Amino acid sequence: MRYPLKMTANLARYIASKRLRGTAKFPMVLMLEPLHACNLTCTGCGRIREYKSTITEMLSVEQCLAAADDCSAPVVSICGGEPMIYPEIGRLSSEILARGRHIILCTNGMFIRKRLHEFRPTTSFFWNVHLDGMERTHDLCVERDGVFREAIAGIKAAKAAGFLVCSNTTIYKETDLDEIAELYEYLDTLGVDGYMLSPAYSYAAVVTKDIFMSREDVREKFRKALALLDKYNLMVSPIYLDFLRGERELDCTAWGTPTFNPRGWKGPCYLITDDHYGSYQELIEKTPWEKYGPGNDPRCADCMMHVGFEPSPILGAKRQLGDTWKMLKWQFSGRMGGNRKNANSTSGDGCDHGDGAPMPPPQDLVSSDGRLRVL
Repeated sequence: MRYPLKMTANLARYIASKRLRGTAKFPMVLMLEPLHACNLTCTGCGRIREYKSTITEMLSVEQCLAAADDCSAPVVSICGGEPMIYPEIGRLSSEILARGRHIILCTNGMFIRKRLHEFRPTTSFFWNVHLDGMERTHDLCVERDGVFREAIAGIKAAKAAGFLVCSNTTIYKETDLDEIAELYEYLDTLGVDGYMLSPAYSYAAVVTKDIFMSREDVREKFRKALALLDKYNLMVSPIYLDFLRGERELDCTAWGTPTFNPRGWKGPCYLITDDHYGSYQELIEKTPWEKYGPGNDPRCADCMMHVGFEPSPILGAKRQLGDTWKMLKWQFSGRMGGNRKNANSTSGDGCDHGDGAPMPPPQDLVSSDGRLRVL
């Protein structure tokens, strides 16, 4: 299986019910950002840099749950920022799961070991750990030494406790694809269940622009990438991968992955902020969707990111003959759990990934009164 059977079945029922009702636009994944704060300053990330604030904006658990109820998406991606510094991340996750939703918790992995006791393993919950290369490369990307080691230690702890774990890799112009293959080979020995990857988006708030790719660059890069990485349990659909290789076109369906954060419903998408709305329905009705996407808005010209285009094949946009069979074959030919034969080995990256003491929260995130600060 590519994903757990329960998740696959629930998604299929959800999509079928929406189509039977004739709903034109509906959410697949809620991008939930409980707070605007992070303990890292990743070179290519502009997600919270756009919100210039002197204090940390933070949602209550009740506000997060109200947003989940508002849009009814079957999958909730808890992201940010770094959601593991959200004080009530454990309670928030358990409340979302109690509503029958599935969670993908996106994290840099630095606090998994410290807070693992707040979670319980279930097939409805994935740790999604950001890794952009092996140790030296990844630590350069996130601008802090030791992050790779702590992320690996977190992955090991989560797998030992029975959790599902996937990784998320952003591909830049200078990404060494052989190194990503090496990374996946190593993570497979730890029992990692799957791999997400997506081309980077050129955020306006990111100063270093030469790391990003044009659409043609993306296509060339992913033709090479998939030749190296296709043997692993890639958790991105084959139709989206065809799009990345330039073998077919897809429309952006940003309304399928709405973002809710402390400012409200972010429009039009996770990457671009032109407005905030009071409800998901208001986001759908008031966003001029025809003005966005490649060819319509220059900010969208080179965007081929997972968050905008992956929902398109799942929702059946631009369907082609054989797509249903292709998606079914992809789901049932997957192999979760990796290859655990060397799960306790420290070879392959030249460093010791021992299970030492959990890292404390960085002091630059905490003010004298105990409140979180924005970097």
